[in-house]
Amino acid sequence: MEIRRTLLQDIRELLHCLKMRSKYAVLLVFIISLVIIEKENNFISRVSGKLKQSPQALAEANSTEFSPAPAENGSLASLQELDAAFSQLRSHLYNITLQLAGDRDPGPRRHVLLMATTRTGSSFVGEFFNQQGSIFYLFEPLWHVEKTVTFLPGGASTVGSALVYRDVLKQLFLCDLYILENFITPAPEGHLTPFLFRRGSSRSLCEEPVCTPSTKKVFEKYYCKNRRCGPLNITLAAEACRHKQHVALKTVRVRQLEFLQPLVEDPRLDLRIIQLVRDPRAVLASRMVAFSGKYETWKKWVSEGEAPLGEEEVQRLRGNCESIRLSAELGLRRPGWLRGRYMLVRYEDVARAPLHKAREMFRFAGLPLTPQVEEWIGKNTQAPHDGNGVYSTCKNSSEQFDKWRFSMPFKLAQVVQEACAPAMQLFGYKLASSPTVLANRSFSLLEEAQPAWVT
Repeated sequence: MEIRRTLLQDIRELLHCLKMRSKYAVLLVFIISLVIIEKENNFISRVSGKLKQSPQALAEANSTEFSPAPAENGSLASLQELDAAFSQLRSHLYNITLQLAGDRDPGPRRHVLLMATTRTGSSFVGEFFNQQGSIFYLFEPLWHVEKTVTFLPGGASTVGSALVYRDVLKQLFLCDLYILENFITPAPEGHLTPFLFRRGSSRSLCEEPVCTPSTKKVFEKYYCKNRRCGPLNITLAAEACRHKQHVALKTVRVRQLEFLQPLVEDPRLDLRIIQLVRDPRAVLASRMVAFSGKYETWKKWVSEGEAPLGEEEVQRLRGNCESIRLSAELGLRRPGWLRGRYMLVRYEDVARAPLHKAREMFRFAGLPLTPQVEEWIGKNTQAPHDGNGVYSTCKNSSEQFDKWRFSMPFKLAQVVQEACAPAMQLFGYKLASSPTVLANRSFSLLEEAQPAWVT
């Protein structure tokens, strides 16, 4: 009988132990589930970050005042007591969030794509985002893709390149900079490369900790201009991207807005698209200077005028204007997937009132306009003389934007107006009816911007 009683007592203790362990298991699952849910909540995430910075508040949240009381045998008295104690802890955490509600709110992570074509002032406008310290900015990362990937001639080229560009952009917005290693030539070794195109145009790649000590006997094709940095460590660059609050990219290689729909609808991104356009007459005039070798036919036709301008040249110009127009029309139609995420900006409006347009763009993107951005705009839009070089971003912008009209031959302007009339009408660029009108500064070739351009 004594043996039986002992055995029964052992069985009871075993059952009690299993029961308590099951309670702990339930509690553990409950806590883990709660943590996962809370981490998905932005507001609680911000509070958690604040608590990491406030040891005193963290100590209060974990103080014994709200800790479950252990029983004599070292186990918790009951699962009900655990639930009650945990509820008290959550209530205390909620009170802390109320106290911190007035603190600075960093806001959600934004992703901005500045979409343009060459010679539209995109480098200048891109600097607005480059100068904002909380933004990780990349200048023309798709340059490497265009130089590496070869597509079949014809329609497949346009569609194929658009799809590759889109997928690369997605990875870059997610701070997966390793995607570029597939396109950089020569291929990076150990995630190090001195050949990232225009690295010096991205402040985030030329500041600590991405700016590593320079290396002797290493040729840097694209280097940081204001400080000596070693080859770009892509791992450090990716980490810097993740630590920045926002990401902004500038590209002149994406023309078809519709291909960006998967990026806009990706739940991991909060994408805002700014399409920058410029008077096509000004664009052509600038390209004939910047890319002189590609426009020999145009320059010869303008100077000699004997042979007619080839239809192929005109058709290329017309195609460029049409692709820009079609993307803008799609954005201005406000389809559901793009509503609130598209903004059309004319370079001329930025040049005339840079600070005002910067505020509009930052407001649209949901980003703060910092004093550093305002200071940069002030210094780089009131220069007494235009900056040297065709890629300079230091200009007297209010006088620079329409200088082309005083040097462009009227017959060249006529070709552009005929090829790009639909786009010019959409963007509010007036046609010049004569050489006198074209060169008359008192005659504005620009209609007022439309409020509907911000969707």
